[in-house]
Formats: sequence, C-alpha cells, structure tokens
Amino acid sequence: MKKRFARLMALSMAAVMTASLAACGGGGGDSSGDGDGGSDSDGKKEITYWNIGVESPDKDVITKAVEKFNSETESGYTVTSVPTQNDTYKEKLVVAMSSGECPDMYSCWSGGPMYEYIDSGFGQPIDDLFNASDIKDKLMGSAVGQASYNGHIYAVPYQNVSMSGIFYNKEMFEKFKLKEPETLADLEAICDTLKKNDITPFALANSSKWTGSMYYMNLAARYGGLEPFQKAVAGEGKFTDECFIKAGEKIQEWVEAGYFPDGVNSLSEDDGQAKQLMYQETAGMLLCGSWYTGTFATDSAEFYEKIGWFPFPAIEECDVDPSIMIGTVGDQFIVFNCEGEKLKAAFECAEAHLSDEVIDFEVENGKIPPIVGVEDKLTDSVTKEVVEAANNASEIQLWYDQYLPPAVATAHLDGLQEVFGLTKTPQEAQEAMQKAMDDYLANKAE
Repeated sequence: MKKRFARLMALSMAAVMTASLAACGGGGGDSSGDGDGGSDSDGKKEITYWNIGVESPDKDVITKAVEKFNSETESGYTVTSVPTQNDTYKEKLVVAMSSGECPDMYSCWSGGPMYEYIDSGFGQPIDDLFNASDIKDKLMGSAVGQASYNGHIYAVPYQNVSMSGIFYNKEMFEKFKLKEPETLADLEAICDTLKKNDITPFALANSSKWTGSMYYMNLAARYGGLEPFQKAVAGEGKFTDECFIKAGEKIQEWVEAGYFPDGVNSLSEDDGQAKQLMYQETAGMLLCGSWYTGTFATDSAEFYEKIGWFPFPAIEECDVDPSIMIGTVGDQFIVFNCEGEKLKAAFECAEAHLSDEVIDFEVENGKIPPIVGVEDKLTDSVTKEVVEAANNASEIQLWYDQYLPPAVATAHLDGLQEVFGLTKTPQEAQEAMQKAMDDYLANKAE
C-alpha cells in the first residue's frame, strides 16, 4: 500500500509540475460520478472512456469507433467518450488516480507513465482477450511490443504510426532552389537561405516543451545513436554524455542564428501557433510527429498539396546509423481499469478502433494505423514516405517524455526549455536531468 501511494504521489507531483509530458495528438476527462465519470449508480451499464480526441481527425476517428461499438454491441454497455486537450490530459488523469478515481478505459502513451499507471493498479492485463481476438494478427509486432509490460499485454494501440520528421513547404523550396537535405550541414544551409529571405526556418511553439524535445532527441540520436540514452536510463551511463551536450549546444546555435520564431517558449502548440506560421508562409519547415499529416490535410487540403516531408538528416562527422527514427508505433494506447464483463465490453470497444471501416476512415484522414500491410492502403505520398522510413529504421526510439519516469521527463523538458531560452547551458540542463535520474534509481532501489 505504501509503495502504491508513493507511486501515485510521484505521478501527481510530476503532473502538477508539468501538464505537457506527452508529445502527440489532440486532447481526456474526470471519472467521478458527476456525468464525467463511469458511475453505474443510476443502473446504467456505462463505460467511461477518456481520450485526447478534441480536434479532427482524432475526434472523428474516436467518435466513429465509439458509435460503432454502441450501435453493434450485445454486451448491454454504452461507452461515453470524454475528450480533453493534450496538455492538460495527463495532469487530469493522474489527479483522478491519486484520489482513487479512474475511468474504465483511457487512452495514453506507451512508456514510463503508462507503466506507472499499471504499477499503481490502474491497468489490467488483457492477454486472454487479446489472444482470442482478430486484432492479434492485425497489429504490427512493434505496436504490440509497446503495448506490453512485464511479459503481459496491457493496452490496445490504435491511432497512428508517428515518426518524427521535418515537414516543409515545397513551393518555397522550389522558389529558392532548395532540395531535401542529406546532412545536417545541408539543413543548416537551407535555414540560412530562408533567413536571408525573411522566412523563419522552423515553425516551433515551445510553451508545451515536448515540441522542442523533438529537435533535441533527433540531434542526440544522430550524434550518439541510442546506446547512450539506453545506458543512462539503466544507470550504466549518464545524461551528461557528449551526445546530449552536443545536442543542446546545437540547439543554442540555432536559437542564436534565428532559426526559431521570436518568443518561441511562449508560443502554444495546442493553440495552433506553430502550424499558423506554416499556413501564413512565414516559416518554411516544421519538425514534429507525423500526425501532422492528418492535421494539415484536415485543416486545408489545398495547403497540404504544398507539403513535403523528410526524416532528420545525418550528421557528417558521425558514423551513427542515420536510419534511426524517433517516434511510436501506435501513438495512443487504450488501457483498461475494469474487470469481468465490463472489461470484456471495453475491450470490444477498443477492437472497434481497429475495425476495417475505422482503419479506412483513418487512412482517408491522413493517419497511419499500426496494422500489418498499412502501406498497401496508403495513397498519400507523405504518409507513404513516413511508413517507408519506419519500416527501414534499424531502431525506433520512443519519445523521451514517454519513455522516462515522470520526474526525469519533467527535468528533461524543463531544462531543455531553458536551453531554448538561453537561460541554462546544456551542461547545466543535463546535470539536472541526471540528478533526477539518480534520485529515481535510488528511490526505486529502496
């Protein structure tokens, strides 16, 4: 009991310190019996489902899946979807858990926070239901791997193959005789050309912090590969390794060169301030997850025709494998906080997210569902490139803020935002992150 309370307190503190530990998607709820939650006190067989589907196309995909379940199920249960905006979702979820409340099913990201939810008793294994289901053979193996923990399957991945990469304005590149870069030096030359023509190279809104982390993760992976990160997490290495310091130093070089918008740390991703710079054509590129294909296509099909994409380029002097990608295979994972017949019904709703009609709807709306052979369904050139990069990747690193324990992720995001603000050196930021890792490992050993 003491350990579970300690976990919940740690999660709650991390959520209060930062509500932006997630790198993807659109928006989740509150599970008390006030209409927001899953109380059956009125005799209704209701399943409450929290998620981040506040904007199209995510909202439409989830709505379609829930409506399919509600109209077809013979379980007697009705699922109620409760969406909340991305940057407040995790805080709300953790606060509910800390007070002993939790929805019957909830969407979250794989990695450290999900494992903490499970360890705290708010996630049930679904091995039997999963192995008896058709989705067992439909999902990509890597997606099932990210849905598993301690030898059991705890979640259903459903939303997207989300890889970090750089979107760019093809018309702008053509106008200034630019081509997709093969190296970091090429990318910096593109940035310099855009700057000379009064165009901000990168559209970035970093008040959410995870958006800036995209740049850092890619740079660290290109400088050092994934081994330094893996060793630091295991306590066999340090987050002050050379590749992490170099990544921070490169970001500060770019800040000083004017590669990012003025006031970058005050701009809001959730309010769409990054994509607006792309739409206004005052910025030429945007580094983010590939869910942006759906965002661009839904907002303006006409503008989306101007969009190209390329993976983060290699660094000339490094012999690191440049096929390494940063991202997730699944993007959103449905976890279950119920048992018996309710769990069976909730799982049935999760299956509806992977039905043929919902998958086809996702593809039509720029999503890349994590299913085997999805490339055969894709007609959009950008999503095809994303899947090709994912299929060719030697390794895929899960986003730091999802993979790391919440307190360590908080230290990473907070310190990195100061690196962008030039108020901390990369060395100082990484020392703070390492201290958070040391504290976590020490507490875990007790």
